[in-house]
This record gives sequence, structure tokens and C-alpha cells, in this order.
Amino acid sequence: MSKSLSRTAFATLLLIAFMMGANHVAARLAFDHGVTVATAVTFRSGVTALVVTAILLFYRVPFQLTARHRKALPAIGLLVGVQSLCLYAAVARLPVALALLAFNTYPLWTAMWARIVYGQRPAPHLLKAMPLMLLGLALALDVSGAASGLGAGGHWARIGVGVGFALAAAASFGLALVLTQHEAGDLDGRLRTATTMGIVAVIALAASATQGGLHFPDALPGWWGLLGLTFLYGTAFTIMFTVLPRLGVVGNSAIMNIEPIFALVLAWVFLGQSIAAIQVAGGLIVVATVMWLGLRKA
Repeated sequence: MSKSLSRTAFATLLLIAFMMGANHVAARLAFDHGVTVATAVTFRSGVTALVVTAILLFYRVPFQLTARHRKALPAIGLLVGVQSLCLYAAVARLPVALALLAFNTYPLWTAMWARIVYGQRPAPHLLKAMPLMLLGLALALDVSGAASGLGAGGHWARIGVGVGFALAAAASFGLALVLTQHEAGDLDGRLRTATTMGIVAVIALAASATQGGLHFPDALPGWWGLLGLTFLYGTAFTIMFTVLPRLGVVGNSAIMNIEPIFALVLAWVFLGQSIAAIQVAGGLIVVATVMWLGLRKA
């Protein structure tokens, strides 16, 4: 993020975070009315791939890949596909904000994979932030079960699978980020995104085939959810790759990590989901820590 962020750029970043949060709320609405996770990912990724490809054609970006890119992109696409399926699976099982907060631990996974795969030592500020982020996540997830009143056993029986999916999404996304940085960082972001989303769409479509094909909504709210998640995700990505570069904002800004807060409010308004005050406090700790890490890198 540039040091002197304009009001327009700041507002645009907030808009993207809002749309990403709203995308997950719309996804939960679709899941509650018959849409499967694989179907949602197929529509979302397929449409996004088409939109970004249209942008590539409009700007006449050359479709040129090196041998290293050809090896790395399928792996990155597979990892993002796993991340997409796992995150939506978490959203289908947990309050939307909690799923996103658990996923927001991906900076820790990124540091771990960078250490394992490329031998990079974690930055000192990340090591300092790790305990705070984990504390916030523990509060947000109500690990003791006190806020839910179910006790630890009953509470984790209810949320354990969803949390597992969210952490799996964070782990796969962290590895995808590491591979992208080291193996495809020099590739045009629009071309990389179009390729990745295309691969994700194929993976999701294959997953749908194992579940008897695509599953469409069984009620009107589900159609609104499916159309909403597709529109919001595709629009957010389009803005990210067409508007932000013109505003002088390079890459993903830490400001967009406020997404779980938007999701918390939207899920309360449209889905009737709410979490305890102590969980909200934990969520704020996680979001603030991730934003600090992002700003620290800027």
C-alpha cells in the first residue's frame, strides 16, 4: 500500500472488503437453500475467470508463460481450489464471521510454508504477532465453550469440522501465496488470476460430478445467494485488477482484512447470526493483528 493513500483508494479498498464479506454471506444463503459448496465455487470461479480473461483481451495482455510458470500455475490453481472449497465448506457450517476469522490465520501458515519449502526464517514481527493472533482466535472461537454454554466438548462437537475446514483453507492458501511469490511473482497478476480461477472452476466442476452434478437452489433466496456470491466475487476481483492499479495501490492492502467485520454485521442483518461479545472482541484482535502485519510489510 502506498504511504499516502488517497480517500478514493481507501474507499475502494473498503468497498472490496465489503463485497468479499458480502460474498460469503450470500454463499451461506445459497447453502441454506440447496446449493452445494462445489456448485458455488464452480459458478464463482468460472465467471471470475471469464471476466478477468475479458480484461486481458481488452488490454491485449500477452498470453505468454515460461516453463517455470507452466509448472507452478497448476499447483497454485490446485491449492486455491482446495482453499475455495474448504472455506465455503467452513462458511456452510459456522457463523460466517468465525469462518473468516479462522481463515485469517493464513499469514502464520504462509510463514510456516516459506520456512519449510524455501528455508526462509519468519520475520521477527510475525513471531511477536503470533501469540496475539492465536489469543484472539481462541476468544473468537470460544475454545472453552463458556460463551455457548455447551462446554468444551459440546461446543467443539458443533464447530470442530467447520473450524477444521477453515484452517485447511488457510493452510492451502498460505502455501499458494508462497509458491506464487517464488515461482510466479513475475507473471502479470491478471493472467495469473485468470489461469488460477479457470483451474479452480475445473476442479470444482469435477467435485460436483462426484456429487451427482451441479445442485441449484430449491428456493428463491438460494438463487439470490448464488447470483449474489458470483456477482460480488467477480466484481471485487475486477475492481482489484482494473481500478486499484490506477489509484496507485499495489497488491492486496491490509485494509481489506477488515472483511470479517463486514461479514459479522451482514450476517447479523441478513442471516440472523450473532456471536457473544467476548467472541467479537477476539475477532477484533485477529483483524487488528492481521492489519498490523499487512501495514508492517508495506
